[in-house]
Amino acid sequence: MCDRHNTIVCSFDLRSPRISGFQIHEWLYQTAHLKEDDISVIQIDGPLREAYVKFVNNESMMRVFQPIQGDLEFHHENGEISKVTIEIAGAGTRRVRVSTLPPEVTATQITNAISIYGEVKNVHEEVWSHAYRFKVKTGVRLVDISKRKHIPSHMKINPLKPELNPICYLLALLAHHFLHVSRIRVKSLTLR
Repeated sequence: MCDRHNTIVCSFDLRSPRISGFQIHEWLYQTAHLKEDDISVIQIDGPLREAYVKFVNNESMMRVFQPIQGDLEFHHENGEISKVTIEIAGAGTRRVRVSTLPPEVTATQITNAISIYGEVKNVHEEVWSHAYRFKVKTGVRLVDISKRKHIPSHMKINPLKPELNPICYLLALLAHHFLHVSRIRVKSLTLR
C-alpha cells in the first residue's frame, strides 16, 4: 500500500443513495471551488463511497482543504441530505509496524523519533501467537499513531550510542565488526 501525497478524501455516507461520478464532480466544483489546473486526478471508489482528489502540489491542496475540512452536506436529487467527511488521505489513526530494532531501544525512544509525524498513542511489542511453542516477543514494535503527515517507509529510529555499539568479541574492539578482520589476522589468533 502506498501513501497518498497531496490528496484529500471525501467519504460519503454509506447509507446514502448512489451518487454518480458527474454528481461528485459538480459537488466538488460547487463546495471546494476547484480549478482544473490544481487537480491532477479524481478517483472514485464506488463500493466505499469515497472520492480521492489528488492535487498537483501541497500548496493548492492546503488552500482548498483548510476552508472545507470536516463534515459537509451533499444534497441528493430526491431531496435527501447526507453527510460527507473531508480529510487528508492517509491521515488518521494508523498502526505502524517497526522492525529491525535492537531490544535495547525503548518505547520512549521510538515515541520521540516518530512523534514528528503525529501523536503517538501507544507503543507495544508484538508477541508470537499461541500456535507457536514459545509465546515470546517477536522483535517487532507496534505503534498506534494519529498521523499529521506521511511516515517514510525507512527511517533511523535511534543512532547507535556508544553503550549500544556492537563489540567484536574476537578482538574485543568497540564498534568493530568481525567481517572487517582480515583472514590473515584471524588465522594467527588462537581462540579459547
